[in-house]
Amino acid sequence: MSGSGPMVTRLEPGLHLIATPIGAARDITLRALDILASADVLAAEDTRTLRHLMEIHGIALNNRPLVPYHDHNGDQAGPRLLAALAEGKSVAYASEAGTPLISDPGFQLARDASAQGLTVRAAPGPSAVLAALTVSGLPSDRFLFAGFPPSAGGGRQRFLEGIARSDATVILYESPKRIHRLLEELAQHIEDSRPVALCRELTKRFEETLRGTLREVREQLEERDVKGELVFLIGRASEEKAGAEDLDAALRRALRDHRMKDAAAMVAEALGLPKRDVYQRALKLSEE
Repeated sequence: MSGSGPMVTRLEPGLHLIATPIGAARDITLRALDILASADVLAAEDTRTLRHLMEIHGIALNNRPLVPYHDHNGDQAGPRLLAALAEGKSVAYASEAGTPLISDPGFQLARDASAQGLTVRAAPGPSAVLAALTVSGLPSDRFLFAGFPPSAGGGRQRFLEGIARSDATVILYESPKRIHRLLEELAQHIEDSRPVALCRELTKRFEETLRGTLREVREQLEERDVKGELVFLIGRASEEKAGAEDLDAALRRALRDHRMKDAAAMVAEALGLPKRDVYQRALKLSEE
């Protein structure tokens, strides 16, 4: 095969988890194409989608097995794929779009393969989670992917309460039909000024990202009939400022072992308070 196309070489036996495009077909990696061209067995959440992707990139099936594997047929398809792995074959598994196991099927297959001591490899690539985090403008040093919110009941309320308190950027998937309801319910748990971002149709023709406070994004969507794939991100909860009692207690502890200036500096840093204010308070405590 020419140097510009996929390399058909002997692929290491094992399960190879392939990330596939979430929109633009050209977002697939060269390594993923090589795996699709070389694997002994192909498996996919949606075999039609994978077959179409392979046709776009000029990869022939060549009479290789193409096995559907998803949440509804894992009990039947899983043993077949595990048997192929046990025979020393290479199996490539692709989600319909994005990275397998990230709110997509494949978890049970990967776990079963690992439990049997079989090789499991990841061919990283497109991910709606990371694409949304990249363009959101929200802090990316610490984030939580929480998937789809529970649909109803106490579980949904506990879920919303939990993410409202998170000290990380929270990333959710949501249906266009339920996004207005989600925003309304979030307003009961987080402040209107919390920064959020709504990413729609990432990498596709009508890609759009709305950024602002929760109130601003709600107002922008108020009269809109939202369509397309959505990722919703919520900025981290603001740190609670230490109260006067907390400050005094921390200063008294620090002053036992440190000079006033050093104690004030340590406490100011620990509590996120201005050094000058903490030093002034330390002076007053020393006079009592």
